[in-house]
Amino acid sequence: MPLEILYEDNHCVAVAKPAGAVTTHFQGREETVDRQIKAYLKEKYQKPGNVFLGVVQRLDKPVSGVLLFARTSKAAARLAEQFRQGSVEKIYWAVVEGEVARQAGSLEDWLKKDRDLGRVEVEEPHTPGSRLALLHFHRLASYGGLSLVEIRPQTGRTHQLRVQLAHHGHPIFGDAKYGSVHTFERAVALHARSLTFLHPIRNQPITLTSELPRAWRGRFAYLLQEARE
Repeated sequence: MPLEILYEDNHCVAVAKPAGAVTTHFQGREETVDRQIKAYLKEKYQKPGNVFLGVVQRLDKPVSGVLLFARTSKAAARLAEQFRQGSVEKIYWAVVEGEVARQAGSLEDWLKKDRDLGRVEVEEPHTPGSRLALLHFHRLASYGGLSLVEIRPQTGRTHQLRVQLAHHGHPIFGDAKYGSVHTFERAVALHARSLTFLHPIRNQPITLTSELPRAWRGRFAYLLQEARE
């Protein structure tokens, strides 16, 4: 899979992650985005030895969009702190099943990870081991039993958007793990559209945007057309 670089300087590098790609390796041999970027930087700058790359965020394997990494330990610490504090603005686009009735709103749930099943479940508020998840949404278009929504998560929980939308009756298109009846190749129709953060050294705001995958423009052409009108 070729790398699509969205931003690069001495401190940060960001790419448009394709759906189906794994963000970072653990022990497996599968090709991962972080390994690709390390190889790219090593070749481009003729770096001897290992290349440092700080993982400051992750996107689920079936999700596409903006993915940011740090190129120095100082940048990694500062960017990771921004994500922890919730000061990074993340905007996602999702195609969900059903027609979302409200033009805009917020969803608040308590989520708990079931490690045995590899799933996240919605629990009663303040259940031991659960964490509060909050997102805001805006309906961009509805057509043919599907809706296109823009989502701004205020927290960053595992599988948060996928679980919350499904729990409220609108599973993401292609997300069989959380109840979708549709298939979408190796993807779910969730795209990290843009990311706004403060540069870790210069302290200036930077906004990075990733174009929608080509598969969206074919499968969801009518929805996207309605959103533009």
